[in-house]
Amino acid sequence: MLRIAIQAKGRLSEESLALLREAGIEMDDTKRKFLSRSSSFPVEILYLRDDDIPQAVEQGVADLGIVGYNEVCERGGNVKVVDCLGFGACRISLAIPKAEDYPGLDYFNGKRIATSYPNILRGFLEKNGVSARINVIAGSVEIAPTVGMSDAIFDIVSSGGTLVSNGLKEVEKVVFSEAVLICGDKLTEDKAKLLEQIRFRFNAVKESRGKKYLLMNIPDERIEDAIRIVPAMRSPTVLPLVQKGWSSLHSVVDESVLWEKIESLKAIGAEGILVLSVEKMVL
Repeated sequence: MLRIAIQAKGRLSEESLALLREAGIEMDDTKRKFLSRSSSFPVEILYLRDDDIPQAVEQGVADLGIVGYNEVCERGGNVKVVDCLGFGACRISLAIPKAEDYPGLDYFNGKRIATSYPNILRGFLEKNGVSARINVIAGSVEIAPTVGMSDAIFDIVSSGGTLVSNGLKEVEKVVFSEAVLICGDKLTEDKAKLLEQIRFRFNAVKESRGKKYLLMNIPDERIEDAIRIVPAMRSPTVLPLVQKGWSSLHSVVDESVLWEKIESLKAIGAEGILVLSVEKMVL
């Protein structure tokens, strides 16, 4: 039985559970009990605060963890990042009041900086030769300059909307983060095999994101043109139709260029174009 620690609540919790479901790991009870077990895979889920997950994995309380890379950087410890999971993207940045001029990092010399990530901030300041006072705040860091607790903040930024609403502007992007899968150094051989199975499933889900499956009918004389437009992962599938002179072509495309590809295919005579979702992709 493999134990995975995930965030009990917050921005990564729902997406972590969704990834597990898409990977065929259904939980018997997701009512946010401390511990729940899967009926479809030898896994149990431990629900923790995000900042406790690296320590739980390091100490062997959990075998694996799904947590933001920012927490791994802040907490340190003897854990290994196994895979990036492709969701929960954000950054940790320095921000100052928007009315202030920003000449560069020297601005922060002698300033008070509020943060929930003192270790990352301290390392960044020392690396750049900046002497500032770090005020550690557990939450609502963005209001610290407004209430006079700090001159600047060092905090998570996603869209930047929270900064704007609090009269702040982002001036230095320090750490880029996303959800990662971590493990410790205490895995048995059996658990290591289960980890590889999970990685295989997670990667199949991740590779399918942003992909669409295209099916179309194409005149035989335009097959090579169509292949140049939608080359697929290795090569498209081409099957002859009952109607002579026509074939069916199947391919996979990035959703970001889907409409451009369809327009190009229509222009060379493709008909009956179908677009299907891709649930899993094994490369």
